Amino acid sequence: MPLLAFETSCDETSAAVVERGRVLSNIVSSQIRLHAEYGGVVPELAAREHLRQVIPICRAALRQAGVSPERLDAVAATQGPGLPNALIVGLKTAQALAFALRRPFVGIHHHEAHLYSPWIQGDPPVADFLEFEPNVSLIVSGGHTMLVHVQEKLTHHLLGSTLDDAAGECFDKIGKLMGMAYPAGPEIDRLAEQGNPSAFAFPRPMLREPDDDFSFSGLKTSVRYHLRDHPEVLDHAQALRDVCASVQAAIVEVLVTKTIRAAQRLGVGCVTASGGVTCNRALRRQLTDACRREGLRLRLAQASLCTDNAGMIGILADEKLRLNLGTTALDEEIRPGWSLE
Repeated sequence: MPLLAFETSCDETSAAVVERGRVLSNIVSSQIRLHAEYGGVVPELAAREHLRQVIPICRAALRQAGVSPERLDAVAATQGPGLPNALIVGLKTAQALAFALRRPFVGIHHHEAHLYSPWIQGDPPVADFLEFEPNVSLIVSGGHTMLVHVQEKLTHHLLGSTLDDAAGECFDKIGKLMGMAYPAGPEIDRLAEQGNPSAFAFPRPMLREPDDDFSFSGLKTSVRYHLRDHPEVLDHAQALRDVCASVQAAIVEVLVTKTIRAAQRLGVGCVTASGGVTCNRALRRQLTDACRREGLRLRLAQASLCTDNAGMIGILADEKLRLNLGTTALDEEIRPGWSLE
């Protein structure tokens, strides 16, 4: 029987239908244009847009999957972490639907769903948990950068996370310094393809630290001062490409080096990566090359499942129900600061 899932943790409204590990539909409505005017996500505007979109998106997901509400076996939603006003829209919609249909409800940890998204592949996407193996997982997005040791399926330990700016946040803030629209990550990726990554020696924060934590605020500050002292860069197309390539090189080197180092230290044979920044082409290339060089197997979340989406929420909920790991009470509330531990 199918399961309906909702995701509204930040600025994407998404609903998906999943059945037996297969994503039958995964509808995502992005709010990028809405927030671009403000240079970042405005929580109150995000919540209002979720309220406007959640029912139409739900209907579209059911229609695309060819499933009526009465056929649903369960309902799931992101319970946390995320923006409180955004989370509550998806959670309460899902709980109300589960109550009306007398179906079980499952609240899902957003980062945990990202953690297992690299095991969902294909078109339509299908979960391949039979191939699951212990791994070190890099979750990297606009709001979060973390390394996780996954000892076995649904058993994991947080190794390290960002102490300040996340990698995606660093891309966006540096892009804003250069006059780019939000989100700046894709534009920096595009310009960096024609730039020289060695043109400017920007710092690699915490690269030599023995722990698994990240910090990117120092890199952002370094770029700010560089642009202040060399304002002509912004008026020269190739120089701007070189800055983008150099910034990207610094961020990617830190992410790749610390991920590979953790995998080697823990003796795992597999690395995975997920989250919106995993769409970055340089990161995908260099992580692929590093894993091949070190004899590590690599699983990257496919592009459609990198950004926030209900498909990965539904797959994780479906697997937890299959393993009889319990359901979530219909009166439980959002958990905005929910730790992955």
